[in-house]
Amino acid sequence: MEYLFGAGLALGVGVFATVVGFDRGRAFYPVVLMVIASYYDLFAVMGGAQALPAETAILAVFVALAVVGFKSNLWLVVAALLGHGMFDLVHPTLVENPGAPAWWPMFCLAYDVAAGGYLAARLLSPSPSRLEARP
Repeated sequence: MEYLFGAGLALGVGVFATVVGFDRGRAFYPVVLMVIASYYDLFAVMGGAQALPAETAILAVFVALAVVGFKSNLWLVVAALLGHGMFDLVHPTLVENPGAPAWWPMFCLAYDVAAGGYLAARLLSPSPSRLEARP
């Protein structure tokens, strides 16, 4: 069920952002990537903060990817979203974060993959409102 809700929410957010124009600019999906990656830091604080240094180091990697992707090519943001989804698969074995709900990695994996796929579709779209990969 976590997978269904994660993917459904990502697609809903993506479609809504397109319809209302939030994703007209290049910044929307890099910001989404940074917010997604920051949730593990929130969970670390909720769980007693012992996981915060490791989670913050991981967050820094995804923030850097978001910034570089924003400034150079949004396909890097697609790759980073998909990469964060794959990271969710192994996160519980890499970082002990007692604040993270047991269902979160599956939900986040589905959200990340669906969001990355939606951004890829937006970049490939022949529509005049499509996003440009490069600034």
